[in-house]
Amino acid sequence: MNVPVDCVLDVRATLGEGAVWDSGTGSLWWVDIAAPALHRYMPGTGRAEEWPMPSAIGCVAPRHAGGAILGLEQGWSAFDPTDGSISLINDQAPARPGHRFNDGSVDPAGRFWAGTMPKTGPKNAAAGEAGDGELFCLDADGSCRMVVDGLYTQNGLAFSPDGTRMYLSDSHPAVRTIWQFDYELESGTPTNQRLFFDTREVAGRPDGAAMDADGCYWMAGIEGWQILRITPQGTVDRTIAVPVEKPTCLAFGGTDLKDLYITCMGPGLITPGTEERQPNAGCLFVCRPGVEGYAPPPAAA
Repeated sequence: MNVPVDCVLDVRATLGEGAVWDSGTGSLWWVDIAAPALHRYMPGTGRAEEWPMPSAIGCVAPRHAGGAILGLEQGWSAFDPTDGSISLINDQAPARPGHRFNDGSVDPAGRFWAGTMPKTGPKNAAAGEAGDGELFCLDADGSCRMVVDGLYTQNGLAFSPDGTRMYLSDSHPAVRTIWQFDYELESGTPTNQRLFFDTREVAGRPDGAAMDADGCYWMAGIEGWQILRITPQGTVDRTIAVPVEKPTCLAFGGTDLKDLYITCMGPGLITPGTEERQPNAGCLFVCRPGVEGYAPPPAAA
């Protein structure tokens, strides 16, 4: 699919991730895990803000009470953009020493879900080492529970707009799989884990994801120079080439939710010798793929 993909913010992040649209403020939150830093972009004015973080930040979500909730090494934390202050909400995750949060998303009821992984990189799945990444849920009352374990590089977390399905992926080269779950929205319980899509069928491995209003799953294909739209039945029906090798996360935004924002890896993490092909690696990109997106609600905690 020939869709223009434009650089809207020349920031040159090292590991851009965690893009999420904040409908209340008309802005895009995203993170640089490696910097580490929190970013906010306001497309209406072009204003861009950046706050250094005290530890690796894997994910962010707008908060119902205002500001945002961050996934830091210290735990789930509240962030106030008016003064840059950070306060701990729950320190039960990441539960293992030397781990950090990775990808996260908010379900339609306002629960903030996020996975963890080792800071030094995932275990070697090809050699038979068991994955020690975990998936946690931060409930509205601020309590935290571990729901899925045995992950290597957790990613691709998303919920269908109607709250009946949960998606989760593992980016590890030996796994590169997206799973679909039945989701019980009232209790926040995923069941019936099953294969949704095996990315060995395409160029890129599964990284961050977004949902559109039709219930289709959009995948950032890291190392594949592309993003994909996958129907609820697990069929690719759109492929969009992007001007970076390693797109990492996607978020629909804008006043009509038809802008698709794309974060990516930057200098230092791209494949050596590809620099001339991707001079804007690490920047924030946007495209208009021709569908209406879905923006998760703010986190309730």
